[in-house]
Amino acid sequence: MPRSIIAGIGKYVPENIVTNNDLLKYMDTSDEWIQERTGIKERRYAHRTEETTTTMGVEASKIAIERAGITPQDIDFIIFATLSPDYYFPGCGVLLQRAMKMKEIGALDVRNQCSGFVYALTVADQFIKTGMYKNILVVGAEKHSFGLDFSTRGRNVSVIFGDGAGAVVLQPTEDTKRGILSNHLHSDGESAEILAMFNPGTHANHWMPEQYASFDKAEIGQMFFSHAMIDEAQVFPNMDGPAVFKKAVVKFPEVIMEALTANNLQTTDLNLLIPHQANLRIAQFVQQKLKLSDDQVYNNIQQYGNTTAASVPIALCEAWEKGKIKEGDLVCLAAFGSGFTWASSLMRW
Repeated sequence: MPRSIIAGIGKYVPENIVTNNDLLKYMDTSDEWIQERTGIKERRYAHRTEETTTTMGVEASKIAIERAGITPQDIDFIIFATLSPDYYFPGCGVLLQRAMKMKEIGALDVRNQCSGFVYALTVADQFIKTGMYKNILVVGAEKHSFGLDFSTRGRNVSVIFGDGAGAVVLQPTEDTKRGILSNHLHSDGESAEILAMFNPGTHANHWMPEQYASFDKAEIGQMFFSHAMIDEAQVFPNMDGPAVFKKAVVKFPEVIMEALTANNLQTTDLNLLIPHQANLRIAQFVQQKLKLSDDQVYNNIQQYGNTTAASVPIALCEAWEKGKIKEGDLVCLAAFGSGFTWASSLMRW
């Protein structure tokens, strides 16, 4: 059975840099307050009308495909991870297929938020191993800036997120010394509402004792979206930051160690850990718990913020471009996020 190997990788971040100080005009905050809690100094915001989640995914994909030494016509399957799609439906995968003038290939969208890219990579890995596809494009992209609550009320969430995209081309290899060694996926929906965007949606307040959706009384319909939802700020992401932190610092190390243990490896064997860029404090806690050196962990949340499904491929690409990843290196990708879901992928580069 062949292994899957990353044959090409690319990233795209918008030109527009938004510093912590730039946010002062919208909310009561400070550079010190944001850095102390998140480690973030700045983030990128996409152009309001000329850039979308899909267009950023296209730009990252162009680079990944070129580096893989193939053309868009050679791609035989697309997996696109995002929580901020261009449309409610159809998904970004088909929009990317159209934009890049690819063949009439399959396109799958993954909705697993911060863990989305690792989940998408895992799905692609299985398709490669079974021989069903030979050149799979895996994309993680987000345009958070279009839908955040830029006010003091929403600052705990809004200061964290940024826009961007990353992509890889996955191909089969018979080289037993390289490729993806194993993937590990988990979920726990018990605390699904701790980090969630409830509206628009079909839940009708079914899952929670609190009323997260105010909708009109009517005989039929009129529940998906309402003026009351807008007036009562029910259309923005919700997050219990301390609760997320508490869970993340347990599950992050667990899933990393699960990958290493499954392959009879130890933390000392690891050349580089690419954690989801959720919060620098979480990454630092995980690093300390696993006793990893600074050279074994790559973080770039300071410059890009949390780009959700895009954070892992952006960080992976940047680390590779800087020469921090070389052929034969043991690399672990790990993510934790809304759901809760968490995942890891261990590979020999």
